[in-house]
Amino acid sequence: MLDALKQRLRALLPDPERLQQNRWLRWLGPALQQRHLWHFSRKGVALGVALGVFFGLLIPVAQIPAAATSAVVLRANLPMAVASTLVTNPVTFAPVYLAAYQLGRLVLGEDTGAEAPGEPVLGPAVLSTDATGDDTGWLARMGSVGKPLVVGLGILAVGCGVLVYVLISAGWALRVRWKRRRQLRQRQER
Repeated sequence: MLDALKQRLRALLPDPERLQQNRWLRWLGPALQQRHLWHFSRKGVALGVALGVFFGLLIPVAQIPAAATSAVVLRANLPMAVASTLVTNPVTFAPVYLAAYQLGRLVLGEDTGAEAPGEPVLGPAVLSTDATGDDTGWLARMGSVGKPLVVGLGILAVGCGVLVYVLISAGWALRVRWKRRRQLRQRQER
């Protein structure tokens, strides 16, 4: 089953020659020709996915260029690094950022009862102006979201990146062991 998945992934991936012909990527030329960027090895795939998850969670824009650049520098699997940045997408963006904000508030020790009861942190009341037309209140509240969000995203990105790396490495090693044991049993039965 995993071999079929690996073959399907390889069929979907563009080859380095095709990428080098792309006018937007042509300047990367020799860097894209490095074999280790395209090889599916335990370390390369685990590091590539970890980098993609890290940058996918950490920064809201330019995730793919950041993950691709770091994959080239750290000799990780480039397609896995790029694909795993999609951990944040239009469906997962809001829950991830809300969880990161709450985690940041928890770590920073900010009082969770600071808002009026029943009033959401980023709800419609935040965006409305007061009776005098002064809109500095919502700007201050939006500014107060920044620090907990940045801290929470940092913790979430590092934690998930490390967790993904460990899980993929351990899963790959277990799969190799099981495959070798099965082959050994088949040889012994002959």
